[in-house]
Amino acid sequence: MITPLALVGYAALVGALAPLLLARARWSHRAPGLAVLAWQGLMVTFVVATALAVYHLVLTEQHVHDGLVGFLSACGLSGDAPPGGSTPTVMDGLLLAAPAAILLLPIGWFVRCAWQARRARQRHLDVLALVGEPAPEYEATILDHAVPAIYCLPGRCRRVVVTRGALEVLSEEQLRAVLEHERAHIEGRHHLLHALADAFSRAFPGLPLARHGKEQTGLLTEMIADDRALRFHSRDVLATAMCEVAAGRTPQAAFGAGGAGALVRLRRILAPQPRPHRVTWLGLAAATVAAPLLPLLVACGP
Repeated sequence: MITPLALVGYAALVGALAPLLLARARWSHRAPGLAVLAWQGLMVTFVVATALAVYHLVLTEQHVHDGLVGFLSACGLSGDAPPGGSTPTVMDGLLLAAPAAILLLPIGWFVRCAWQARRARQRHLDVLALVGEPAPEYEATILDHAVPAIYCLPGRCRRVVVTRGALEVLSEEQLRAVLEHERAHIEGRHHLLHALADAFSRAFPGLPLARHGKEQTGLLTEMIADDRALRFHSRDVLATAMCEVAAGRTPQAAFGAGGAGALVRLRRILAPQPRPHRVTWLGLAAATVAAPLLPLLVACGP
């Protein structure tokens, strides 16, 4: 009974306490790419720990004591039954449905969220085909709209959209900076990170990790795109451009230059902080990778 209690406690720690600490961590805004990896790692860890805890609670005592061998035997994947063990039964298969459901639930939601986002983008692309004007010099589509806005539609049929209002208020360099920001979203496939966070929040509604993970993923991917734009343009240029287009609304499943947490991002751009030390970065990355492996070591040992 110690193993399932340890796994339940670990899942509760990862699902409730860890997200509160990570959301307040100062280093996350200094290394947004690593912070996104940490959030995704916590989500994977919660799913693995919860599924293993349920497995230990519902399956027979024999399989539990046999660790990984017992688990494979219950799944019918072990060539030889463990010594003194019994062959898998129909009941074992039914009981395995509980931990399997925990693993499959976020996967199913991810497929659904990705499909819904793709349909929404396709509907908007159909509209742009009728009312948009190609702008090869910017590798974008011009939309005749007075409100300044710039956004991108990621995915297979990727597109960057610029309104007439944005062309009127932005200088050439400011426009190029925002376009670089939007291309960073497309090339980084940030829509998949959003779909993963959205799927997890729908699979486990009310969980602090789900709520904070979705919010922080949106903010951190915007920071990643900001950093990409700052490689080629000055901070003042990007900050001014953000202010000009911050009020522009973006369609569903699109990424806008104003984006999430515009004020937080603006302060970050104008008052940059040093990136974490290499040793700190490596330690955080190692902890993120090790977190999902710990419940496996606890549950699968004999």
